Amino acid sequence: MSFVKRAPALALVGAVTVGAVSMQYRTPLVAQDAAPTFAKDVAPILYENCTSCHRQGGLGPFSLMDYDSAKANVKDIRDAVKSGYMPPWHAEGPHDVFSNDRRLSEFDKSTILRWIDGGAKPGDLKKAPAKPTYATGWELGTPDAIVTMPSDFTVPAKGTVDYQYFEIPTNFTEDKWVTAIEFMPGAREVVHHLLVYAKVPQPQQTQVATAATATAAPAPGAAPAARPKPLFVNQPFYETPPDPPRQPGDKNPPPRQLGTLIGGTAPGTNTMYMPAGTAIRVRKGTVLTFQMHYTASGHEMHDRTSVGFRFATEAPTEEMRMSAFINGAFTLPAGKSSVAVESALEPTEPVVIHGLLPHTHLRGKKWKYELVLADGTRKIVLDVPRYDFNWQTYYFFKQPLEIPAGAKLVSTAWYDNSAENPSNPDAKINVKWGDQTWEEMQYTGFLYTVPSRKLKAGN
Repeated sequence: MSFVKRAPALALVGAVTVGAVSMQYRTPLVAQDAAPTFAKDVAPILYENCTSCHRQGGLGPFSLMDYDSAKANVKDIRDAVKSGYMPPWHAEGPHDVFSNDRRLSEFDKSTILRWIDGGAKPGDLKKAPAKPTYATGWELGTPDAIVTMPSDFTVPAKGTVDYQYFEIPTNFTEDKWVTAIEFMPGAREVVHHLLVYAKVPQPQQTQVATAATATAAPAPGAAPAARPKPLFVNQPFYETPPDPPRQPGDKNPPPRQLGTLIGGTAPGTNTMYMPAGTAIRVRKGTVLTFQMHYTASGHEMHDRTSVGFRFATEAPTEEMRMSAFINGAFTLPAGKSSVAVESALEPTEPVVIHGLLPHTHLRGKKWKYELVLADGTRKIVLDVPRYDFNWQTYYFFKQPLEIPAGAKLVSTAWYDNSAENPSNPDAKINVKWGDQTWEEMQYTGFLYTVPSRKLKAGN
């Protein structure tokens, strides 16, 4: 997977545009104050929805922590709020479907717009709510464990950088249950994405025993050992093409075994918190593999990324698992403006989906996910008509999505490989699956639990 940096102009604001607006308000306008003020009406909205990024040292291009800065940027605030560009959220549908929905309510939008139209008055700033405080280091607080790359990696000023793989022992002496995971790039400007995989290396004697068992002839008349049924139907027609040759002299190729995906970050996502009653298992002796995608930024930089974990004090009710389903066998014809590419997740027993991460590259324009039941009934469960490559969003269901036996989850991504797409690196070529941003992907990350494998009784 490949990701780009946030757009530098207006990174994360809660804001609006010039002109009349037709809205459905949570409270009738006649019941609202005639002239909203910053202190009484607007500051609470900004503090709750915008200042996690729009603050000194944050990712936003200006601060919204105080009146003077907000007043100085009312034009950008207006444009962003009115258009829905900020806070960043690209799905459509009711507000109560996703637990991390960042959209402002229509009431809050109208309050900000009316405040600007009324002259952006300060009000009594002494009565403004207390400003929120934010951690200057780890968002989740001091982690229970931190795993760091063994040394710096030098990202060149220009050129293509193959995915880099770093294996790091955790030295955990017992199984850990992860309730939160945070990613701390050393040079965020050049880290487009990070995926973390976990594996437990087999002791050498176990490897020898396993090999011997595999080569031993079965006892006469013995029935062959039954293989466990896979949890998901294999979809060979969606497989990716072989990886191209790596750069000469590459020192960090992929290991023979990556292990299980346990987390990742990209623009728009960072700290991941598991839903109550769930956690990701990291077994004792685990070795983590960081899959790093770096992109040259015009000057040489050095990265040494860390990952922080928060652990549960006891085993959860359910083990949270992370995986992905893809279509890697597509071709986007040169010059075509609307090409649909489909993939499907088909479990062999009921599973529960807690979150979905749609991912394409610069030609991706929109996504749609449909639950298809055994009788053919189809229901849209996630509609992303304004996919933005600069904002990779994990959509967490407020009420987890149940996929019953015999059903499947179908994803469809649409691409614009025409010259009319201003982000298109080259409209004259056919485009296939590839790691780099000028290539493409049809990738969906997902978090899930399996009801039949609960660890203890509970809802």
